[in-house]
Amino acid sequence: MRTVPRWVLVTSGCAPLLLIGGWAIAALLTGPAYDPSTQTISVLGSYGASGFWVMNGAFLALGLCHLLTAWGLRAASAAGRLALGGGGLAAFAVVLLPAPTSGGSLRHGAVAVVGFTLLALWPVLAVDGDGEAPWALRPGPSVAATVLMAVGGAWFLWEMTRHGAAGLAERVVTFAQSLWPFVVVTSCLSRSGRRGGNRLQ
Repeated sequence: MRTVPRWVLVTSGCAPLLLIGGWAIAALLTGPAYDPSTQTISVLGSYGASGFWVMNGAFLALGLCHLLTAWGLRAASAAGRLALGGGGLAAFAVVLLPAPTSGGSLRHGAVAVVGFTLLALWPVLAVDGDGEAPWALRPGPSVAATVLMAVGGAWFLWEMTRHGAAGLAERVVTFAQSLWPFVVVTSCLSRSGRRGGNRLQ
């Protein structure tokens, strides 16, 4: 099995922390006018928002984390690593094309959908056919992760159409997508650690 450098644990572990920290601080700066349960994260990064720089800085950091994790996650298949890296690039595009202060934006929505799709598909694309692959790169857990993210995305779209808890749904999905790379890296390092221990015995 191809080894994964330990620094990837840092890049993958920082991703969910940066995302949560970004939306939490940006929401505090925006004040009580912002409702995190019904309003999306994009509102925090829109032009003129009080937390504009904080939220977009978090998006940039998140994208960089995904790119570095994809680069170092050598145990995953090339297709999965490309999809994860593409999700990181989509985070950069979200910053370059922020949502307007009011109304929708086709360009912003399009890059957000592309990013979500790539990050939802990368678990199943990253499957390693090796029978001794880490558990998070095996077909069962990988397919389950992709299905759960897809269901979460459907929930978010449904909440958007009914003007319901879209903010809550988006946070659940994006947190799951930012956390899964860390889960995969942890399983890879745990697997390599056990193999190394067995060789010493």
